[in-house]
Amino acid sequence: MLTTNNYQLTTLFPFLCTMAEDILKNWEKKSAEKAKLYARFLQKPDKNAILKQLPDLHEEAFSKIDCLKCANCCKNYSPRFKTPDIKRISRVLKMKEGDFIETYLSLDTEGDYVAKSTPCPFLGSDNYCSIYEDRPSDCRRFPYTEEDVFFKRPKITLKNASFCPAVYYVMEKLMESAK
Repeated sequence: MLTTNNYQLTTLFPFLCTMAEDILKNWEKKSAEKAKLYARFLQKPDKNAILKQLPDLHEEAFSKIDCLKCANCCKNYSPRFKTPDIKRISRVLKMKEGDFIETYLSLDTEGDYVAKSTPCPFLGSDNYCSIYEDRPSDCRRFPYTEEDVFFKRPKITLKNASFCPAVYYVMEKLMESAK
């Protein structure tokens, strides 16, 4: 339940919560149905208008979405593990970098280190990340809903909208405001 200043928003503004629930109801199906529309929208975005809206929409999305109830990103995809990530995480795990790479990582087709397995080996059954404080930079930045990656790399945004409710939510709100 959403609360602010000890007031329950559902009591004071029930229509706001209903709107949030409506936009997120069946979001996976709706995202798939709108993929082509999203692609067209991202082809010629008003970059300045989008950049202005992203921080607020990001905050709004995450006030309604609990990542720990989802974890689709960790269950189905791997971030890139860049050299600083590998150094930091292997140090925290008290492993040699080579052993860390051998145990957990493989090279993808683009030459980036990614997790060998899905779900992520650091994702617990409770959807908590065992290396959260030291997680890879890709994980820290995901789902890119508050930065220019959102429109600079439309293929990533489209892919993310198919499995991340926050990306779907932000995309819907951006398209709504562009009408």
